[in-house]
Amino acid sequence: MTLRAAILLCVPALLGAQSRSADWPVYGGTSDNTRYSTLSQITPQNVGRLRVAWTYATKDEFPGSEMQANPIVVDGVLYATTPKLRVFALDAATGRERWSFDPTLGKPTTQRFRQRGVVVHGDRVFFSHRNWLWALDKATGKPITSFGDSGRVDMRKGLDRPIEGVTISASTPGVVHDGLLIMGSTVAESLPSSPGDIRAYDVTTGELRWIFHTIPRPGEYGYDTWPKETYKVAGGANAWAGLTVDHALGMVYGATGSASFDFYGSNRHGDNLFANTVLALDARTGKRIWHYQGIRHDLWDLDFPSPPALVTVTRDGHTLEALAQITKTGHVWTFDRRTGVPLFPVEERAVPPSRLPGERASRTQPLPTKPPPFARQTLTEAMLTRRTPAAHAAALKTYRQYATRGLYAPPSSKGTIVFPGYDGGAEWGGPAFDPATGLLYVNSNEMAWLLKMEPRSDKSLYQSNCASCHRSDLKGTPGQIPSLVGIGTRRSRDELVTIIRQGQGRMPGFGGTLEGGAINDLANFLITGRDVAETGKTNPNFLRYRNDGYNIFLDHEGYPAISPPWGTLNAIDLNTGTIRWKIPFGEYPELVAKGIRNTGTDNYGGPVVTENGLLFIGATSWDKKLHAYDKMTGRLLWETVLPSAGSATPSLYMVNGRQFLVIACGGGKNGAPSGGTYVAYALPE
Repeated sequence: MTLRAAILLCVPALLGAQSRSADWPVYGGTSDNTRYSTLSQITPQNVGRLRVAWTYATKDEFPGSEMQANPIVVDGVLYATTPKLRVFALDAATGRERWSFDPTLGKPTTQRFRQRGVVVHGDRVFFSHRNWLWALDKATGKPITSFGDSGRVDMRKGLDRPIEGVTISASTPGVVHDGLLIMGSTVAESLPSSPGDIRAYDVTTGELRWIFHTIPRPGEYGYDTWPKETYKVAGGANAWAGLTVDHALGMVYGATGSASFDFYGSNRHGDNLFANTVLALDARTGKRIWHYQGIRHDLWDLDFPSPPALVTVTRDGHTLEALAQITKTGHVWTFDRRTGVPLFPVEERAVPPSRLPGERASRTQPLPTKPPPFARQTLTEAMLTRRTPAAHAAALKTYRQYATRGLYAPPSSKGTIVFPGYDGGAEWGGPAFDPATGLLYVNSNEMAWLLKMEPRSDKSLYQSNCASCHRSDLKGTPGQIPSLVGIGTRRSRDELVTIIRQGQGRMPGFGGTLEGGAINDLANFLITGRDVAETGKTNPNFLRYRNDGYNIFLDHEGYPAISPPWGTLNAIDLNTGTIRWKIPFGEYPELVAKGIRNTGTDNYGGPVVTENGLLFIGATSWDKKLHAYDKMTGRLLWETVLPSAGSATPSLYMVNGRQFLVIACGGGKNGAPSGGTYVAYALPE
């Protein structure tokens, strides 16, 4: 172990011994993003005695809402967000509210936001709401008026696009280094979309200090991997899952998503750097140090789903400072964090060509040879569900309707089963890493998704711009994309026009591409059903094909159509490149009642590992449980049912000599019931 790694391990323990308190000061627990704790009051022997210490009901939940925040604890105060993105501060020992700030000024909302927490630095709390980056006083929760424009910065600025055409937010908190708040962003995944540039703001003034163009400009590295001038209209390639900083090296690391539009790239021929790329930048200047592109010309929405984890591994008897990056495809990439050299051999695998007119898929894709994938890579007829004869028949019927399946099978008009799917493999919760053993812990989804490409109509505003997500029948995908059926009875014309113009969440704003008359025509269609406008001349982002929605491959009763496990929890040895253990993760209570156990379920949110042998994780969508496992064996030691699914990463901290485990219980993913409660657990006093 290096001296630096030893110091990182010792400091939390020393703080706990001296002050009887220990913080969870940043997203992921430490700047290394390893979700690791040296706190030892809760042990494998007494974890079964955990009890609810306090709860905090936000009362902000609504049907379809989610709450994914990883709570931050500094000096005995807990900071987090609610489903409507109200920011609050609690006494971390009692759950008593100290202050609350509502960026909506009390307005009700039914718009789902996905936001994973805040940044606490010095005297302020940074958080994002829609396109605004706010700075609040840590003690009072009031905006710091000297920051930006009266306490906030408009993230739409600085992207060299007309501001009315930029739709941007930040679902994951940034990182702070040397007076800079460094941020990724969330942008639309269809067109029009904003570029996913990584930016650094002055923590005091809010001024933009540097910017890294993830879609390169003329003269910049990678510009030749796109068609000329594409940077003016292309979007995506964004580090939406967050960033990781190595303060000693002065380097900041990010992992980016796919370029927009996700599933058809006739307008972006080439490899598309820096989409689907692990990036290492100089944290002070934003200059590129190294990069590694994991998927070329992504056509499957296979973003890198979490920020890199900075780990220490053993190679030939020597300790090496490395970086681990988990993927939706079920792989773990490991690199020397200084140079970007992969630690295991990489295989260039030939992949099928695209048959869609206008598309040019990459001929090969790189894959690490170790560790082995933690998610299944192919889907065969023999792998379809046998839960019941009717379920198998329904799955088989759908399976045979799709022409291709499996990793990197290209999208087609005949249909592709994407497996692993859009939600992984791994997801945004990220891994936990134990430096004492070299084990990386990853929870994984094993859910196939259905993708079919359809011609995009240039005679209809709705079909051209909206049907890719909301479907031709306006029904959307419950739990993923909201239905627009009857939207005219729930929203006023002015509200619809505003949403269409400005966008929200992952939905792009069309104010920069559609004229006012076209926007009004779209609103008219949603209210009256009359679609009268032609769009071929008004939409410069028009593409020939669109996807038919976001559809999980389910049987006739709504369960996954493949054989279990449908979710797993994995311990991966990064020293040897092997999987130490794997278990099914999650259950459906109604199937358990019928004697069908250990199926695994979809899961969202990450684990936390402790020095003294525990692995804590919520994440399972349907059984709503919080679990504690033996980190060496995967044996379940304790579990409890939460008010709603803990689709978030828990935090561990100590206040006045008492150790707490806290998690946000927001549910809402894939149609699971929504909630809005934080629950903290501790041993009895």
